[in-house]
Amino acid sequence: MELDLALDREEGALQASESGDLLDETVWLQQLEHWLQIVCGDESLDCPTLVRSAEELSLGLRFIDDATIADLNSTWRQKTGPTDVLSFAALDDAGDWMEGPSIELGDIVVSLETARRQAQEQGHSLQRELRWLVSHGLLHLLGWDHPDDDSLAAMLALQERLLGDG
Repeated sequence: MELDLALDREEGALQASESGDLLDETVWLQQLEHWLQIVCGDESLDCPTLVRSAEELSLGLRFIDDATIADLNSTWRQKTGPTDVLSFAALDDAGDWMEGPSIELGDIVVSLETARRQAQEQGHSLQRELRWLVSHGLLHLLGWDHPDDDSLAAMLALQERLLGDG
């Protein structure tokens, strides 16, 4: 399976002390492809059949600031203020038109400012926090959700598995 990644990041989004590869398209492409192989390759995990059988998947990944994600959060979720990650899953509205060799998964949007704060609060690197948030967003694109404690626990466990696999 091949992944087509559209990466969008704001100019000057990283601070001087942060590694430039945090927002590197090749790094994220490889990471996301690896995670997709894990989820799609494990029949015990929920993954849409059309995703498992696709030859090519595409998704958007955007790193933005708190003000921009707060606007998106208000518009799309009717919630006030910034959040860490938003997912806009194309598969939620998939019909027969979506079947074929190429499947659009949707978009993941991450606030770098919120990710920085959360990384500091959790005592880990910005890289780990970004990987955590993007993996969470990816699982949402694949149909995972957490309306209750059990489904949240399952989703978080899979995120840990994905991050542990590199």
